[in-house]
Amino acid sequence: MITRRLILRSFGFIPVLLNVPLVAQALEMNEPEVIRSQKLDSGVRIQDIIDGEGREAREGDLVEVNYVCRRSNGYFVHSTVDQFSEESSPVILPLNDKETIKGLKEVIIGMKAGGKRRALIPPSVGYVNENLGPIPNEFGPRRSLLSHVKEPLIFEVQLLKVL
Repeated sequence: MITRRLILRSFGFIPVLLNVPLVAQALEMNEPEVIRSQKLDSGVRIQDIIDGEGREAREGDLVEVNYVCRRSNGYFVHSTVDQFSEESSPVILPLNDKETIKGLKEVIIGMKAGGKRRALIPPSVGYVNENLGPIPNEFGPRRSLLSHVKEPLIFEVQLLKVL
């Protein structure tokens, strides 16, 4: 007679169950440590992950950044860094209200080169019009981004240079 235990053992099920804590530890994602958090009057929530060095970005400056944009549920929308090759295609943004979404401008102002921040940007200071950047050049990412403009977006931004 074949017992259930024998069948489970033949599939390697028992050893897997015994190692569940080890597997769970190996699969843990390492979130970066947050240095400080703040909520702005506009509703933007900012977490500083890395403090940069050098000149601080101010309103009116031209900056070079890498970013990852996600929906508030964590689904990926767009990134300037390829997740597989890790090649980056930084964007240059003017820190003004005519060309850059207000929420992202507020996130970048005060950052120093090399700094990294994560921010939740409400739709009221997000893509309130289609001419505000950053908007991806590729059709798929552009369509994905513009289809989610009425919901909060999460941006993880790294300031590369203040130009």
